[in-house]
Amino acid sequence: MAIVGEEVKTTEGEVIGLFITGSIPRGVTPEAACDTIHDMGGLTYLCHPFDRRRASFSPDRVVELAPRLDLIETYNQWCSRDANRAAADICRELDKVAATGSDAHGPSELGSSWMEIEPYHDAADFLERMRHARHVVTETSGTRRRA
Repeated sequence: MAIVGEEVKTTEGEVIGLFITGSIPRGVTPEAACDTIHDMGGLTYLCHPFDRRRASFSPDRVVELAPRLDLIETYNQWCSRDANRAAADICRELDKVAATGSDAHGPSELGSSWMEIEPYHDAADFLERMRHARHVVTETSGTRRRA
């Protein structure tokens, strides 16, 4: 099953819509982006929330947005260890579903991180199965660790 998704730049940081049926307006508030995604029956995915090299969120804003969030990215290879750790901590504190990004900007980065989940039927089933997914991150040494 293919998942239709879009990463949108909001007025603060970036939000991904998964299982969407249309476009998400660019430059809207994070609340408006999340509401649009949910109105389409999609899932909201807060990607690289604390990456200071890109537009990002403060921890307080993530807490404010929590009722609108389905998944939080807890690993992105472009983020610092501290940013990934902070995302994992807040994801756990908010009892949200964790996601490992497979953000690749070139061939050498492909396959450096991924998630393994059981087959799913729809957005709700996907979200539940993501809660029990296996997160895999390949270190530069070639060894794998659980994210």
